[in-house]
Amino acid sequence: MSAILSHPQRNTIRLQLKQNLILREMPVSSWNDLEPLLEIAEYKKGEPLVRQGGTNMEQFFILDGILKRVVSNPQGKEMILRFTAETDMDTSYAAWRMKTPIPYSIAAVTKVRVARLSMPHWVEFLERHIEVKLRFEYEVMRLMSEVMAHTITLHLLDAPGRLARFMRKHQDLVGRIPKKELASYLNLTPETLSRLTRRAA
Repeated sequence: MSAILSHPQRNTIRLQLKQNLILREMPVSSWNDLEPLLEIAEYKKGEPLVRQGGTNMEQFFILDGILKRVVSNPQGKEMILRFTAETDMDTSYAAWRMKTPIPYSIAAVTKVRVARLSMPHWVEFLERHIEVKLRFEYEVMRLMSEVMAHTITLHLLDAPGRLARFMRKHQDLVGRIPKKELASYLNLTPETLSRLTRRAA
């Protein structure tokens, strides 16, 4: 991990952060306040950023690659709740506010580079920049609604319908997510996903 100021690709990273859906409308004064708090970190495919049940909470802004939010039971069965990629973010903010352990893991689907900061520092920053806080909290609520809609979809739509919905709502991710991960997200076998993909082609 390294600070933006000392990173050899700092100019590219600054441009990427200014495209982030939470940060892109921030004034210069807010940028000057946030940048020293951020660390740049890279993760290998499959590596966890935070673990379900943990209390070390962080805020992540994705610069390159794809993350997944996933829950698992004691037997090891997993359910992927969402994918997210460049210009987006993931967070454990709701757990922080509710003072509960993180109810899901966040892991790298591909090689990932993020800008990260601890949740206490992020919350302190938000309290100093109310416009950013309002935009961020709206996005957190939208993400919660998205996860709920996905869970409902798994129960109400058949396999072709689930795939069609994903391709309609996540065109930016089509072709980028490994087949095994996408099949898990849609609650399909990889073989069924391959058959449906061929039909849709």
